[in-house]
Amino acid sequence: MHDTTSPRPVTDETLEQEIQRKGLNAPRVKPEDLENEVKSEHYFTAAQGVIGEATENGDNPFWKEQAAYGQSLLLLTFCVLTLRNGFMVTGESACASPENFDAEVGRKAARANAINKLWPLLGFRLKDKLYEDDIAF
Repeated sequence: MHDTTSPRPVTDETLEQEIQRKGLNAPRVKPEDLENEVKSEHYFTAAQGVIGEATENGDNPFWKEQAAYGQSLLLLTFCVLTLRNGFMVTGESACASPENFDAEVGRKAARANAINKLWPLLGFRLKDKLYEDDIAF
């Protein structure tokens, strides 16, 4: 029978340390590769997005939205990362309790969620390169 104990949470840093400790040196995507792809980053709350849309449309539905949803729009933070090739990824962070909302924490969580979307993209890029290199011989 298999042990069903859940492993302890793993962070990018602890995983990277384990990979290095084990000497796994084949081509792979590393945490710094993710950071090197980021050209710019932008943050806004859902409330700011609604205000921006209203400004663009010459309307101001934000106050109607705020009355309907309370402070909820202020508790949803978005991060948009523009990559060096112009592609963009997004991340978001929502806070359930207004008392726990902290703008800096929201931005960090939203950015982490956006960065996590880069792993499969860069993994695909690397695998494609390895494939092309392999068939070139």
